[in-house]
Amino acid sequence: MEKKQIFLFFIGLLAFVQVFGQRDGVIVLDEVILSDAKLLHFSKGTKVRVVNDSVQQKSGTSLTDLLRYNSNVYFKENGYGMVSSASFRGTNAQQTAVVWNGININSQLTGQTDFNTLIPGNYGDVVVRSGGGSVQYGSGAVGGTILLNDSFRFNDSWKNSLQTSYGSFNTSKLAFNTSLGTEKTSFHIGINHIASDNDYKYLGTDSRNENGAYDQLNLNANVGFILSDQQILKLYHNTFNGDRNFSGTLTAPADENYTDLNHRSLIELSSFNERKIARLKVGHLYERYRYFPNKQRDEFSFGQANTLLANYDYKYQWNKITLNGIVDISSIWAKGASIENAQRNFVSGTFLFSHELSDKLNYGVNLRQEVVSDYQSPFLFSLNGSYKVAKNYTINMNASKNHRVPTFNDLYWSGAGASGNLEVLPETSWQLELGQTLEVKNLALSLNAYSITTDNLIQWRPNAQGIWMAMNVQDVSQYGLELGFDWKRKWGSQELVWESEYAYTKSIDNATKNQLLYVPEHMLRSNVAYQYKKLVAFYQFLYNGSVYTTTDNSDSLPSYTVGNIGLDYHWPDISKIKFILGLKVNNLFNKNYQNVAYRPMPNRNFQLQLITKF
Repeated sequence: MEKKQIFLFFIGLLAFVQVFGQRDGVIVLDEVILSDAKLLHFSKGTKVRVVNDSVQQKSGTSLTDLLRYNSNVYFKENGYGMVSSASFRGTNAQQTAVVWNGININSQLTGQTDFNTLIPGNYGDVVVRSGGGSVQYGSGAVGGTILLNDSFRFNDSWKNSLQTSYGSFNTSKLAFNTSLGTEKTSFHIGINHIASDNDYKYLGTDSRNENGAYDQLNLNANVGFILSDQQILKLYHNTFNGDRNFSGTLTAPADENYTDLNHRSLIELSSFNERKIARLKVGHLYERYRYFPNKQRDEFSFGQANTLLANYDYKYQWNKITLNGIVDISSIWAKGASIENAQRNFVSGTFLFSHELSDKLNYGVNLRQEVVSDYQSPFLFSLNGSYKVAKNYTINMNASKNHRVPTFNDLYWSGAGASGNLEVLPETSWQLELGQTLEVKNLALSLNAYSITTDNLIQWRPNAQGIWMAMNVQDVSQYGLELGFDWKRKWGSQELVWESEYAYTKSIDNATKNQLLYVPEHMLRSNVAYQYKKLVAFYQFLYNGSVYTTTDNSDSLPSYTVGNIGLDYHWPDISKIKFILGLKVNNLFNKNYQNVAYRPMPNRNFQLQLITKF
């Protein structure tokens, strides 16, 4: 069947479901308020972890800090606070998708997300979804997906939170969140400003991080209106404005500067009854960067991209069967100093099917086809299932075909000629994962084994004329194990929580049989929190195995362990105002470590914060 025929099949099926679903009554609002029903209904059999608010308060100022100690994602930072890229299950940064309220927000220029430009405290929750997700979330969702979801709280009182903090290296943070919910309206706005001289010592030397200062402003807002018993209108907006000097290395100082601006706006109209939910989303994404090789001069290179998108999502539930049809339409324009003016248009059709065969067994089948203006897109699928062997023991399975499309830099970079390299093919991966979970009273254990095979991995290499360009040169295999441990106990006025995860990862170049660059074979993290009445103490531990820094595996960065410790005190309420005073010591044992060669991370440092809720 040709691609156009497949796509028309999806459209016809969607129209059929639309007509068939009009027969029913009213549904509970809770599910309608969720903007990403795909995660709720069609990720069974997939490893999913939600990072809650209390954890976010203990985990620094960026999404990098949060996930480094609360997931098995490995992060490379070109110095603390600089560009941060993720390696999820041995894949690269372009193979990790970041999804904001159901919309993939990876850069159209680079294909990845800088995790230091996302402030988790402004979102309702942060979700880590492991494994392939290209059927649900599109290009880049190969190793895993990070989901940022806004919350809507109707019939809720006016709530405010003010967080101020100050720490080493003249680091300051000011964050304010306010929300109000009435019977028909929900409103939330969060403003976050972070600034730092970031001039930490390079341990073992007489040098400091002299060009690492940064200043960031983040605004997140959403408002929801219940229009009727069967309709809700939601509006979302996010703006990030960053100004960073780029750190040098141990061997070379730097005088670079980098500014970036991101706007994201989304309107969502939902209609529903007891069996169906229909969502229409219309949005605009804007990204722009300016790079100054010398911050004392006005010369800079730049890149910018605009994306207009529309998404129609229709879910219908009948007995134990759930059907979901999705149509995405996008148009993207990009230009910059390193690419010619470029445009991309695409339409995709997605069909999701989930069936709860019994109280013990459920399974799902998901399909996706894209029609894109400038490349051939593969047909994608995923299969998942979950079987409850016993009351406390469950087996999960999922298999999928995923992809990553070439970015504008890959296709149109002007250094490769006016037309770039339009022959670059999408990366395609096949994945298989088997998971087990055991829950006994206060204890939960999980074990996941996975295998990923990737064809046509895109790399930048010189061509026959010596010009660097993107090309498909490599086939890669990844496989590994992940062991999770969660335990908590509460007695009287005391509570103890212990959460740990170990990851074993192999990421092999099939041609050379060598481990890929910057993929640690072993990672272990562990978090312990103890509460006694109004006092909370916590400890964060991270072991990161050695990583190779050359393709022939001749050079590597040594393994390291980092520990952070903190103490929070919840003061007695004063006129219904809550105060939480916290002290945190990062890199407690003053370890000298790097996660990118020649770019040291901070020495021991302190952070004092006050959270006021009223």
